[in-house]
Parts: sequence; structure tokens; C-alpha cells
Amino acid sequence: MNLDVSQENPQENPLATEPYVEPLWMPLALFAPLRARLSGPMPQPVFGISIDTRTLVPGDLFFAIKGERSDGHDHVAAAFAKGAAAAVVDEDHADSLKGVGPLYVVHDVLHGLEGLAAAARARTPARIVAVTGSVGKTTTKEALRHVLSQAGATHASVASYNNHWGVPLTLARMPRETRFGVIEIGMNHAGEILPLTALARPHVAIITTVAPVHLEFFDSVEAIADAKAEIFSGLVPGGVAIINADIAHYERLDAAARAAGAGHIATFGAAPQVDARLVDIETHETYAIVTARIAGRDLTYRLGAPGRHVALDSLAVLLAAQAFGLDLGQAAESLASFEVPAGRGRRFGLEAEDGPFTLLDESYNANPASTGAALALVGSLPAARRIAVLGDMLELGSQGAELHAALARDIANNNIDLVFAAGPLMKHLFDALPQERKGAWRDSAAELEAFVLAAVRAGDLVIVKGSNASRMSAIVAALKARYSAETGDQ
Repeated sequence: MNLDVSQENPQENPLATEPYVEPLWMPLALFAPLRARLSGPMPQPVFGISIDTRTLVPGDLFFAIKGERSDGHDHVAAAFAKGAAAAVVDEDHADSLKGVGPLYVVHDVLHGLEGLAAAARARTPARIVAVTGSVGKTTTKEALRHVLSQAGATHASVASYNNHWGVPLTLARMPRETRFGVIEIGMNHAGEILPLTALARPHVAIITTVAPVHLEFFDSVEAIADAKAEIFSGLVPGGVAIINADIAHYERLDAAARAAGAGHIATFGAAPQVDARLVDIETHETYAIVTARIAGRDLTYRLGAPGRHVALDSLAVLLAAQAFGLDLGQAAESLASFEVPAGRGRRFGLEAEDGPFTLLDESYNANPASTGAALALVGSLPAARRIAVLGDMLELGSQGAELHAALARDIANNNIDLVFAAGPLMKHLFDALPQERKGAWRDSAAELEAFVLAAVRAGDLVIVKGSNASRMSAIVAALKARYSAETGDQ
């Protein structure tokens, strides 16, 4: 039901097939935050919030958001057919939708969702942590969810719902009884984080890192840092800013946090003077052993995902847990069962014709920093042969060709044996490689797929990575479909 808390002694909910939980919103309580009038009968209580009829479940309140490719108003009837409690529509469509079901009629549907988000944030005593960064924000968000849920009811963003509709949707779905809220906030233009952090009003704000991404929309990496630092403007009085002290723009972020009135600034990284220091990492195929010094305390803990970049992000997670008063040792111990999200390093054991090989799915997104980190992880793991299947990294503006070609250094430094590349930008990398490392290049992932399928063999470690719009996930799906799983999703 889009809820993260459950009740003891559950009863049957007449609007859903799941055990009964308290309604997320009562019908009368929705009018003020939505600034709505009613058309049709009084709605039933609301048990969830939806903007997509494909995932809507009975009892949801459907918001008819206008997207880039479709208008939610075209799907209101389908929402009611699937059991929606009510729909939020705008005045322009109210007359044409009259009679289809209970309607909350508003001037602007997205503004109505924002109003409900603000009301949800105001009614809960939950401690809120907000996360942004050029790399690692979704993995950090999921690690926060994992750790905080050990201590109480935790509500967090679904997938990468981190934009102008994803953040208010996440907040509007937050039950009153939530103890911890985890909000991921993204951006690709200056000014986008400001209204979202103002809605979230976090007690803790984390910046994982700043890297040359979205350069199509920014003049410099300094401008990207300034845009990321907007997250601190939403901190509640006395709130905590958590910053990666290893990055070149740390001092810029630190100054921004102080200017925003952060009550405390905590740092993480490998430098000696940080609050949470990565002392050592021992990388294994499916996990890492991390040695750290956090707030003067030496800790060694198992992290359920390999990679130095994941280990660094885990330090930020532990600083947030400490800021919320949780036991540091218990929080670190819980990271042993953490798994990276799908498309961000999820590991699969597959069976080629001559034996098993390993697939690392990094297909959800890519930029120069995250691709470099992923290749470093591959280089640290044992394999008979290391294969990188790479798609275009987008939104890099005029530096796109140069930044793609520069990955040749990461390929060499991490002993990548063979590279398959897709997209016009990745052609610059492919051309920069020595002949012995060239697998194949094609203009699209679809055209490259057959070459990758034919190349894999026993003992390979294959990583697939690219910006989401490069559609590299299709190659992941093809590999999983062609080759039977040896050990399954690890």
C-alpha cells in the first residue's frame, strides 16, 4: 500500500488485499493541503498515493500529473477501474471527468501534491535525512533505509524518485507514525534543490560527492557544487550537514553549510582529520571488510557490497545514524546485510557455455566519476578476464568527447581486458584504446548486444554501465535471459 509501517493484530482492509493499516489520509483532511473542491461523492479513506496507474493499488489517491510524454488526466478512468479512492485533477479537466468518481479539483495538480507533501512533513515527528550528490546518492539512500529501519519505522524514496515530483510524492506518502524519513534529492539545473529541501526540511543533509556531471547545464564543477549545496538551505535549525571532505570542493560546501546555519558539520573520507575516516578496506567478491575511525571510535564492520566508493558512503550513513542517537556499533553491524540497488552494482552469477561467469549490473546511470569508481571495483576483483560494456554518459556538454576518451586511463589502470562500447560518445573511448582491448563498438546498445552475448565465457567478470537513456539495461537483460543462472542474484 506504499506504506512502510504495519500494525499488530492486522485486520482485513476492505479496499485492499493487504492486511489493514491505518489510513494514510482521511478524506476531509485532504481539502486544505490540496486547496481542493470536491466533485462527486465523498471519497473513501486513502491508503496510498499514486501517479501511475500501472502500479496503482486499491485505496490509492491518484494524482493526474502532466508528464513529458503523457497527461495523467487521460488515465483517471483507468485509476478508478483499478480501485482508486479518489483522483486529484485540475479545473481544466473537471467537467470532462465529472461522474467518473470522487474528484479533488485543484488549480494545478503538481502544486496540490506539493501542498500535501508539506502537510505530511508538518504532521510527523519523524527525523528526516536528505541525500544528494553527483555519485552514490541512491545507494546511500538505500543504506540509510536499511540501517534506520533496524531502529524504527522508516519511510524512504522509491527507486530514484528524487525530482520535482518524486520528492513531494515521497513526502505525501509518509505515514504520520514514521520515525525516520530518507529523502533523495537530485538535480540537473541550478535552483532545483532549493524548493525540494524546503519541503523536506531535513534534520540531516548529506552530500556524497561533487563531480563533473550535468555539464551540459553548468559552466563549471564549482557551479555544480553550489547547486548541490542548496540542500543545506532546508536544514531545520541546528541541523547537521554531512560532507565528503576528500573532494576538491569541500571547503566550498563547508562554507555553504555554515552560511545556511547548520548547527553542526560532520565530515567523512580518508583524510586524517575527518569525523568518520576510512582507514582500510578489504574487498571481496560480494562484500567488503571496512576499518574506520568514527568520532574517535575504531570500528571494523562487514559491508554487504564491495567497492571503495560504497565504503565511503557507508561512513556518511553511520554519521547520520549517530546524529539520530542510534548506537554506532549496532548501525555498523547492520550494514553486513545491505545490498546495492538494482542497476547499481547488483551481482549475478551466470552460466556460459563453458562455465560460470559474473555479471555486475551498473546499467542504471553513469557519469565520469561513477564509471571510474565502477571500473576500479572491477579491477580490485579476481577474474580470468575483465570485460567492460559501456554506453554513453550523457549531459556532459562540450566536454563529452574528452571525458569519454579519458576513460581509457581507467581501463588501463584497472586491467580491463576487453571493452564493448555503444553510442556516438563512447566511440571516442573506443578509438583511444589499444587494439588488444577493443571488443566492438556500435551506435546503440541494441546493435552491440549480439557481440557481447557471443564474447562471454567462463571466468569472465562483466560490467555493464551507461546513462539510463543509453539503454544498457537491455544488454543486462539479454545476458540474464541467454545464460542460465548458476548462483542467481547474489
